[in-house]
Amino acid sequence: MAQILDGKALAATIRGEIAARVADRTRAGKRPPGLAAVLVGNDPASHGYVRSKHKACLEHGLHSTVHRLPEETTSSQLLDLIDRLNADPTVHGILVQLPLPRHIEKEAIVRAIVPTKDVDCFHPENVGRLTTGFPRFYPCTPHGVVQLLNRYNVPVAGREVVIVGRSDIVGKPLAVMLMQKPTADNPAAGDATVTVAHSRTDNLAAVCRRADILIAAVGRASLITADMVKPGAAVVDVGTNRVGHAWMGDVAPEVAAVAGWLSPVPGGVGPMTITMLLYNTLAAAEQIDG
Repeated sequence: MAQILDGKALAATIRGEIAARVADRTRAGKRPPGLAAVLVGNDPASHGYVRSKHKACLEHGLHSTVHRLPEETTSSQLLDLIDRLNADPTVHGILVQLPLPRHIEKEAIVRAIVPTKDVDCFHPENVGRLTTGFPRFYPCTPHGVVQLLNRYNVPVAGREVVIVGRSDIVGKPLAVMLMQKPTADNPAAGDATVTVAHSRTDNLAAVCRRADILIAAVGRASLITADMVKPGAAVVDVGTNRVGHAWMGDVAPEVAAVAGWLSPVPGGVGPMTITMLLYNTLAAAEQIDG
């Protein structure tokens, strides 16, 4: 049976490290790292995510504010709020919860956040810095995946990685991180050989079976079955899919009998994503205030 990549337990460890660094800052007379979350509309999942992020900040010494705006908020009104948050010295990180209502242009909102406060790492400047090996921040979910692999001692350098999913939020940035050479400026780089596949890849099962590390990030319940996994491979399940009253990942349960390591859903990548948001907010405070 696979060793569990327990994201909940690892997140607790890393959050303890973050809390200690935050406490050191405040004892030195510096303001605590501040995260401003912006929530537009009434999407229940978005409200749940923002509550979790707000709670995690407060529990670990970070300052957190949540700006809840109605569904009919205009792009101009949202941009005005972002301008105020950009200029607010108590705010080190700005998070605009996605998805936004359809009448708001997401890209314009992402570009409006000053890059030094873009703790989601969505701004084109920060994406460019990541791609060229000089990241200001690592995107939260990909960084959470890398931390799971590294802290559970899963060998990455030189290994073959297959990422199933090509999204801008997970698949693409994670591929960049795992293929790059580690440097002092880019310590989370993986030095791996990376293939990016997706749901339309020809003979997806054969591509997946090549992987020493298989990462599923498509958003399709049980897409990855046991016959698609190399025995002993590390399997990281990024998917979260609502099936009836339960949450399921992109990886079928029977994969646990084949894999060497496996992250669960829930309790795997999800807690790590929020943890790395706290990590980025602290990093932003250190870069802005010292």
